[in-house]
Amino acid sequence: MSGDGDAVEIAPYDPRWPEAFAAAESELHTVLRSWVVAIEHIGSTAVPGLPAKPVIDILVGVHTLADNDAIVVAVESLGYEYVPEYEDELPDRRYFRRWAAGRRTHQIHLVERTNTDWWDRHIGFRDWLRTHEDARPHTETTGRDTATPRVTSSVGSRTRHGLPSDVDGRASKRQVVRE
Repeated sequence: MSGDGDAVEIAPYDPRWPEAFAAAESELHTVLRSWVVAIEHIGSTAVPGLPAKPVIDILVGVHTLADNDAIVVAVESLGYEYVPEYEDELPDRRYFRRWAAGRRTHQIHLVERTNTDWWDRHIGFRDWLRTHEDARPHTETTGRDTATPRVTSSVGSRTRHGLPSDVDGRASKRQVVRE
């Protein structure tokens, strides 16, 4: 299913999001066991109490992308769609998405675990939002501002990742290293 034009929807926090991540994490560990270093729940659905796009964001860290073809086949075997067109802009990331009933439900950002730019930024931002409830109303507003029928999910993502430097910068300063 294609769908870069799928409309952005902001939903109230759903306590089933961590369960959906745990199920996806288990599946991914099964098919990626020889490559995977770590799998993390990122994005707004990983922050308890925060309204979000109802799409489970998953960050997968692997030893190397040298086995790209085999990794792609393994992830696709779980029903994910591989989306290579973003690799010109983001060559160190592999992107996958899963659909159900015509809606995107999951997306995977797969990188080498040693790619600290990706890892530290996304884990740091998630952890920062989890511990700084005062920042959540701003993030919620930013997400809702992009949730219009004309805005695509890719624009919404760029907007959210392009949060004002005070929020994004404070989160990025956390040098989070997880092995």
